[in-house]
Amino acid sequence: MTVSTQGMKLNWGSRTLRAGVELLSSMRFSISLLTVICIASVIGTVLKQQEPLGNYVNQFGPFWAQLFSLVSLNTIYSAWWFLLILAFLVISTSLCIARNAPKILLDLNQLKENVREQSLKAFGHRAERALAEAPEVAARRIGQTLVQSGWKVKLQQRQTTAGSGWMVAAKKGSANKLGYIAAHSAIVLVCVGGLLDGDMMVRAQMWLGGKSVYSGGGLIADVPAEHRLSERNPTFRANLLVAEGARSGTAVLNQPGGVLLQDLPFSIELKKFIVEYYATGMPKLFASDIIIHDKASGEQVPARVEVNHPANYKGVEIYQSSFDDGGSSVTLQAIPMTAAIKPFEIQGTIGGSSSLTNGQAGAEGGEQLTLEYTALRVINVENFASSGKSEGSGVDVRKVDLRQAIDTRLGAANKTATQKELRNVGPSVSYKLRDAAGQAREFHNYMLPVKMDAVADSPAVFLLGMRETPADAFQYLRIPADAEGGLQTFLRVRAALSNPQQRALAVKRYAGKALGDVKPEVTQQLVASAARALALFAGADPTTDKDREAGKEKPVAGLQAISDFMEGNVPEAERNRAGDVLIRILSGVLFDLTQLTREQAGLQPLPQGEKTQAFMSQLVLSLSDAHHYPAPMAFELKEFKQVQASVFQVARAPGKTVVYLGCALLILGVFAMLYVRERRIWVWLAPREVAVEGAVDGHYATGSEPGHSVPESAAGSHATMALSTNRKTMDGDKEFEMLKTKLLQVPA
Repeated sequence: MTVSTQGMKLNWGSRTLRAGVELLSSMRFSISLLTVICIASVIGTVLKQQEPLGNYVNQFGPFWAQLFSLVSLNTIYSAWWFLLILAFLVISTSLCIARNAPKILLDLNQLKENVREQSLKAFGHRAERALAEAPEVAARRIGQTLVQSGWKVKLQQRQTTAGSGWMVAAKKGSANKLGYIAAHSAIVLVCVGGLLDGDMMVRAQMWLGGKSVYSGGGLIADVPAEHRLSERNPTFRANLLVAEGARSGTAVLNQPGGVLLQDLPFSIELKKFIVEYYATGMPKLFASDIIIHDKASGEQVPARVEVNHPANYKGVEIYQSSFDDGGSSVTLQAIPMTAAIKPFEIQGTIGGSSSLTNGQAGAEGGEQLTLEYTALRVINVENFASSGKSEGSGVDVRKVDLRQAIDTRLGAANKTATQKELRNVGPSVSYKLRDAAGQAREFHNYMLPVKMDAVADSPAVFLLGMRETPADAFQYLRIPADAEGGLQTFLRVRAALSNPQQRALAVKRYAGKALGDVKPEVTQQLVASAARALALFAGADPTTDKDREAGKEKPVAGLQAISDFMEGNVPEAERNRAGDVLIRILSGVLFDLTQLTREQAGLQPLPQGEKTQAFMSQLVLSLSDAHHYPAPMAFELKEFKQVQASVFQVARAPGKTVVYLGCALLILGVFAMLYVRERRIWVWLAPREVAVEGAVDGHYATGSEPGHSVPESAAGSHATMALSTNRKTMDGDKEFEMLKTKLLQVPA
């Protein structure tokens, strides 16, 4: 039997109805729908689903983000058109099964023993042989041999003009056709399971039950009933966040434009959350020790939830999805970046916010800033390996090791050509500063100083990160840690730069140490140059005052001010020499200013040496970059008390069993269609007379030879054999040769 790709043909109804049913039940229509679903699934795999609209705008731009939302590419698996295609695929495939399954099942028991003798001669695999056995004896022997080899056999006796003939019909590999039914039934089951476990039930409750998406804020307990789904909801998949020591029984279903709340028949209490890390900083183990509180009976059931090891209670699966902050408390120390800011401490909770007063924010005109605490990370593992560049310039062929180059690129998939040096750099805090207009910048600051270079004398630095949008990478201000391991030296020098008296005192001290008892005219020239360089660096030069009067938000300061001054006042031919002199003067004055601030704070002065020189080089860069910091202050993490939270995915999925059954049928069906060959064999045994001379080794010899007499004749048969298979393969050729030898006693 050949499976038809045509659709079901009706003998009644209008022409349009008959054409529609024929198209809907045709195999070509099912394959087309399956192709569309596969393409849509690829899009849904590549494009992150159910992300906030802002993420798509940042990544693809407003036009594509709006297009994705319009055609529901960001929510493909719950889009109406995707569910509609699934429904049509179920109907079309079911009609294909209904059309072909009866024919297949009927064909399973048909051995087609009525095939004519002349038809056997048209097969590709055929053979003929004269046998000494009578037709009935040969038929029963051949039939028994085939039965022992696993064939389904049927014998048929026919009357011919020469006598009684026998047809042996056999069949093997009927599971091939059953594979068709199993594979197509699997498609139906998987689609039905997907529809049951998808958003179809939730959408139906929204359309028919008066439920709507909630887009507001506030406490979960205050959300009205029209935004809540019943505990008897037959299918859902929602997220539940529970902090350590807390308890919750209402999950959240993310929907386009808002959320729906799913009330659970129980509540989950998180006793302890456990997380372990690899050396790379990636989490190795998520585990949550929970207590399930039954709302109806009050029963308390302890359980442990791990990744790939969910807990089950009343038909609801509880999966370990991820983890989050559960409301850790942090204490932040303000780092002034302008003279108007005074150091202060502020306390808050991750996920909360604090309003900064005018004095704290350094704002004018009544404008305030809002500090939003976004994240606390206790462990930060970073890669501090070298860039891998060879020492020196150019390529030294003597250092080229072909074997090493090949080994770094072959082997296990986790091998990389670059070496890694992973270190945990300690806790970090992330926060946002939002102005009165609602615009916010995101900041990410590390608590401990980090040693970035492998050089022994290089100072450890505090990393203060900032980015304008979530799509940008963080840019870090590096502030060197002083001898006491803190930021105080930077803060004191930063404050002294904005004080004219402190700058004048540092210039005078520098000139006295640099020149000693020389002519007053030379000393005055050095003092003027040093004062001008320090004022330019501090942004207090008269030229920077003009910038301020011209309406610029920030006057030019730092090394950029020095560069602008050189370009505007020094001929190009003399800039290199003059720049070197000016930078040496600036470095000397800043060193004396640093020593002066340490003496005023009652600290020991910095000793002369390479370590101090490296510290001062980084300090100069930090002071220069601090003028470009986009906030009036930065916040340093001083203390924290971590409270972790576990994110569970709770799901009631009645279609899961249906999908598993469909997957099993799909495996069996594909295996049967690809690896099981349907074969049919026919052997027609026609009667014939054979002259018998005698027995030779137990076999009859036919014909006559000189010198032998023919005393009598016996009944023999003429065998015509044919083999049919649904696929022509080399295995089929070998099997036919083996059967020909075995059944017709043809020597190999």
